[in-house]
Amino acid sequence: MSTAKSPEFEGEKPPVKPPLALIAGPTASGKSDLAVRLALAHGNAVVINADSAQVYADLRVLSARPTDQEMRGVPHRLFGEWDGAVACSAADWAAAARAQVSAAHSAGKLPILVGGTGLYIRTLIDGIAPVPAIDPGIRAEVRALPVAEAHAALAREDPPRAAALAPADTTRVARALEVVRSTGKPLSFWQSQREGGIGGHVDLVPLVLEADREWLGDRCDRRFEVMLDAGAADEVAALMARDLDPALPVMRAIGVREIARWLEGEIGKDDAVRAGQLSTRQYAKRQTTWFRHQLPSNWPRMDAKNIIHEDKIETLYAKLLLT
Repeated sequence: MSTAKSPEFEGEKPPVKPPLALIAGPTASGKSDLAVRLALAHGNAVVINADSAQVYADLRVLSARPTDQEMRGVPHRLFGEWDGAVACSAADWAAAARAQVSAAHSAGKLPILVGGTGLYIRTLIDGIAPVPAIDPGIRAEVRALPVAEAHAALAREDPPRAAALAPADTTRVARALEVVRSTGKPLSFWQSQREGGIGGHVDLVPLVLEADREWLGDRCDRRFEVMLDAGAADEVAALMARDLDPALPVMRAIGVREIARWLEGEIGKDDAVRAGQLSTRQYAKRQTTWFRHQLPSNWPRMDAKNIIHEDKIETLYAKLLLT
């Protein structure tokens, strides 16, 4: 895009874009604490959730939603805003986040996005692909296919997409196949026309937390045990009593299925703990891989361990937002 000025604007300064801080990283890496520290260092900020589990009111404990004490008086938005019976899509969250970012700017506050759901972050910053509604008949037909058969069909109908996906990736293979069959165009066509992103309208100051695998794994393990002590089992029991659709995101959240199996007598408590810890570590690994490959390579990265033990890091980061 050209940056040349039109004659009528010669000599004028370009409009100043409002700042937007972003802290992304895997689960248990200390993002929420750093967001609060940054907000306090800045002095006039609001923290906006970008985690797909923390949006649900039903998952206060299992999503590690910050407590009132941990929020330290800093306003927090989009935490526990959705009832578990209603799925919150990336588009739903992005619409709500855009409103919260706009409200913060209107009030003269710094919005700080914090979370580990990469799809949420990219949808808000880059926009969403305007894929038309999928024909229900085609969707049902595609979703009924074994993944190997679906991938083979995708290789015929959208070869580049098939080549980019793991043959066993059931969800993404089905999505790509239903899109090309329903719309007549590959998913890449729609993704190239993303709309609704706010990246071009804000001065984005991102920070991605990275962590040593063993260090992060230990934190994941300890946190799952803390969650059980804090009432995670009661939380899952309440969800089970609602008899919600098991396909809903809230029922597929990390820890829900593992604890539910224990409560139903399928496995013992120790096995549930080990299974929940393993699921958490695997999720953290997927997040780390996604952030490494899907976020811009020029976004600053910092070691989460150093940030946790560095008292002045939030001040240094706040200075970036003031320059």
